[in-house]
Amino acid sequence: MQLAAYFNQFDKSKLSHLTGLGTPLLVMAALGMIILPMPAWLLDILFSFNIALALVVLLITVYTLKPLEFGSFPAVLLVATILRLALNVASTRVVLLEGHEGPEAAGQVIEAFGSVVIGGNYAVGLVVFLILIIINFVVVTKGAGRIAEVTARFTLDAMPGKQMAIDADLNAGFITQEQAKERRTEVTSEADFYGSMDGASKFVKGDAIAGILILFINIIGGLIIGMVQHDLSFDRAVEIYTLLTIGDGLVAQIPGLLLSIGTAIVVTRQNTAQDMGEQVSSQLGQEKSLYIAAAVMFVMGVIPGMPHFVFLLFSAVIAAAAFFGARNKIKQKVELEKIAQDEQVQHQQKEEEVKELDWDDVNHVDVIGLEIGYRLIPLVDKAQGGELLSRIKGVRKKLSQEFGFLVPAVHIRDNLDLDPNSYQISLMGVVVGTAQIRHDQELAINPGQVFGQLEGVATKDPAFGLDATWINQSQREQAQTLGYTVVDSATVLATHLSQILTNNAAQLLGHEEVQNLLDLLAKNYPKLVEGFVPDTLSLGTVVKVLQSLMNEGVAVRDMRSIVQTLVEYGPKSQDPEVLTAAVRISLRKFIVQDLVGSAQEVPVITLAPELEQMLHQSMQMAGDDGAGIEPGLAERLQQSLTDGANQQEMAGDTPILLTSGILRHVLAKFVKYTIPSLRVISYQEIPDDKQIKIVSAIGQ
Repeated sequence: MQLAAYFNQFDKSKLSHLTGLGTPLLVMAALGMIILPMPAWLLDILFSFNIALALVVLLITVYTLKPLEFGSFPAVLLVATILRLALNVASTRVVLLEGHEGPEAAGQVIEAFGSVVIGGNYAVGLVVFLILIIINFVVVTKGAGRIAEVTARFTLDAMPGKQMAIDADLNAGFITQEQAKERRTEVTSEADFYGSMDGASKFVKGDAIAGILILFINIIGGLIIGMVQHDLSFDRAVEIYTLLTIGDGLVAQIPGLLLSIGTAIVVTRQNTAQDMGEQVSSQLGQEKSLYIAAAVMFVMGVIPGMPHFVFLLFSAVIAAAAFFGARNKIKQKVELEKIAQDEQVQHQQKEEEVKELDWDDVNHVDVIGLEIGYRLIPLVDKAQGGELLSRIKGVRKKLSQEFGFLVPAVHIRDNLDLDPNSYQISLMGVVVGTAQIRHDQELAINPGQVFGQLEGVATKDPAFGLDATWINQSQREQAQTLGYTVVDSATVLATHLSQILTNNAAQLLGHEEVQNLLDLLAKNYPKLVEGFVPDTLSLGTVVKVLQSLMNEGVAVRDMRSIVQTLVEYGPKSQDPEVLTAAVRISLRKFIVQDLVGSAQEVPVITLAPELEQMLHQSMQMAGDDGAGIEPGLAERLQQSLTDGANQQEMAGDTPILLTSGILRHVLAKFVKYTIPSLRVISYQEIPDDKQIKIVSAIGQ
């Protein structure tokens, strides 16, 4: 047992070092055959090995699924060609040195091919050898070389395009980095393989030419040596040396022909993972073609004078092949249909089984949703030139910079229940905006003063409610000349979405967004944020404060000032309204700058002292929610504020209502939806370096 284990370990360790020595040994043997004289028995072994090698290579080319699986074929072809040429040199030496002794002097293989294969007739042998040369050189080798050359050229030309296609699939996310690496390697290997095959085909061509030259050299040299050196008669010298030369040539050309056929098979194969026999049988097994061929063979078989038995036999064989092939296809089709039906039944049974519900079955609403009709799908399809996705991305980026937090992604889906040209925008599952647009037309918006009418479909701008007209793209320049603002349908939808998100920004700011803002602030001001939540204020209270700011049009970009104020006032009060008022005062420069820019004067609308006193009393009675304002007073107040806001807008200013800190929050809620353009600020929110300019006073 120990001895067996030792030999087993010895074999594995030694054989692992011997792997890969075959090719070097063949090359060294070829050099030895060229330099050293070879005995006849060794030539028999080497000729037999050469034939066996050619057969093995040919069968490998037939049964290889893809040409690249036999990537070493060009190198094998080179080694086999060198071995065969070396054998030609060695056999020529033996024929010329020992040929005068008789045909058996050059070995049994050459003698067998010279006598048995060609019947001992050197004239027949010469014809057969020349036919083999013509087949190998003119037909197989020339065709294979041309195909290899064209394939190599096309493969190299297509290489950059394939590399770009791989990069495009990788960038689009269709494949992974590892798959891209594998495909690049395959493309490179394919180019290297066909480039090598282009060169390797020249070896086969050169070998065929060398066979012709060696034939004439051996015959002429043998005649001279036999007649001059060994005193043979002309007839005897011709018989001996011609038979030996032709036998030697056949022994070398038959393996060469096999390798040429293998080369042709490799370069003509499709680069698909399929057996050659399967390809041929599947593509030649067309029942219609086979039945027609059988009918033609039958007609030829019944014509008088034709070999009836042979033609009728092949007609029957072809018809039988077509019949059984069609029946096998029908059986395969039935089996596939049965398998598909079984899978469908199993799938239905699995669906019918009662399964326990889990949280994956709960559908959560999208924060921002956009549903479109089927005619608007080209707007989101990049293949059809749709630009809506890029426009929405731009809207999110712009609003995120304005608001101070990341706006959630917009979930887009098609809805067949909608009108084909309609879309609807939803927030938290609630539809907040809907409109109809035309994806193949443009919208000409009337900004207030135009110099003519346009032919088209009259409508309203969905974002601001302005008069507009749907026009064709050819009318764009005419509309712009008349003073219209012309935008495409993707811009119309994106602008509507931007307006809705701006008006409902507070709904987009939740606990996750606020926590992310605090985490970002902590990177630069760790001491400020340390212990802020939950020691000073709870996260929910901070969220309410920030939502209140966003609800009143104040961005939360200056988180440092906001948190500093909350840290200061948090221990004094937990009321979100009180904290919001304190934050607004700390952000007063930011708020006023957003309203009037760098101007020193702040044009405002104020309330008469008597009206403010009356509203204070109403608030005390109504509990600070503004619901206690007498309906008639509320109506007159709304009308007066609307008129004042319109006057300021006509003057080119932002409508601003200036009131006391007690009334600011109530009046801001009062005008938010009725007069959305009117901004309400308190006296405490006016910076010290700004001057107040009273434009009008309500209630006087």
